[in-house]
Formats: sequence, structure tokens, C-alpha cells
Amino acid sequence: MSVDLYYLLISPPCRAVMLTAEAVGVKLNLKEVDIFKGEQMKPEFVALNPQHCIPTLVDGDFVIWESRPTCSYLASKYGKDDSLFPNDPRARANVERLNYFDMGTLFHRFGEYVFPVMFRGEKEFDTDKLARLQEALGWLDGFLSGHKYAAGDNITIADHSLLATVSTIKEANVDFSKHTNILAWLETCKTDIPGYETNQKGAEDWGK
Repeated sequence: MSVDLYYLLISPPCRAVMLTAEAVGVKLNLKEVDIFKGEQMKPEFVALNPQHCIPTLVDGDFVIWESRPTCSYLASKYGKDDSLFPNDPRARANVERLNYFDMGTLFHRFGEYVFPVMFRGEKEFDTDKLARLQEALGWLDGFLSGHKYAAGDNITIADHSLLATVSTIKEANVDFSKHTNILAWLETCKTDIPGYETNQKGAEDWGK
């Protein structure tokens, strides 16, 4: 069965879904939606997803958007075991905590910092917002202390979401010199996470 992903490569949430799909062996039929050209407002896409956002995944008659639950869905349905999204309540809660941190704190603060310049015509980045982003990176650096991966000893969907976000922040020329645990984790992801190269290309495209 074909699984369609409506996406744009520079979007970190889209790349998180692509990383999870790669991890579970799902071949995606990629359908680009250029939000900078307003393609998400085409009637056929709005009919599919009234919220007209990407990523949007279509698996047969099932349509889902928002990247983190989409990653959860792919891992739960197609994963060979539960390592990416554990069945154990405590382990799963930890993965979800990190996903919510990525969504509600890290990616949110990154957006607060860059979106005014990218989308609203502001000429300079706000140093106070950069400080808030650095605070969030500091928290993540602490979370990674003593861990090979975000949630412990195994790659999980939290690594996919965080990798997509962090690699983009790094390509936006944010200083990571104080976040040595993050830098070490990125090097581990480079060798251990399938699809890393595609994610990195999207991050670099964002940085341009």
C-alpha cells in the first residue's frame, strides 16, 4: 500500500516524519507542498487537511498531520518492535516528554527567534529571543548528559524529532559551543540514524 507524505524538505517536522519512516522501512510517496508559494491553500489539499499544514501523511484511508503523532503512528504500526516508541508506560512517557519539549519549547523558541525575520520582514534577530533559545538548548544538553540517545540507550522517535530541529538550529548559525552533549549526540546520530543525510540536506537548505 502506498503511503503519501505531503512535505517540504526544509521543514524540520517533515524531516522528522521522513526519519521515522526510514527507520521502520516505509517507502514514502513524496508530494511536495511549497508553503512559500501558498500551495497548502489549494482546494484539493485543504479538502485533505482542513488545517492546511505540513507534514500530512496519507496511509490508505487514514489521514494524519502534526509530525510527532505521525511519527508515533508510523512506529506503532510499522515498527518491527517497540524500541522506537516503547510500550512500557514509563519509557513511553519519557519519549513523549521529549517530543513535547521539542514541539512546545525548543522548536517554538527557535520559531520565535527566526520567523520574524523569515516571514514578517523584520531586519534583525532579537537577542532576547536568542537567549531564550539558548536556554532551551541548555536544557536539552542537560537531558543528554549520560545518554547515548535522547531517551536513553536506544534510538526513539524523540531522536528523530529533535535531530530535525537541532540540525536546523545549527545551520541557522546559532552557537553550540557550550552544548557539548548535543554536539556529541549529533555525531552519534550521523552514524546511527538512517536517513541522516537527507535530513542534513534539508537543514542546510534552511540555512541558505
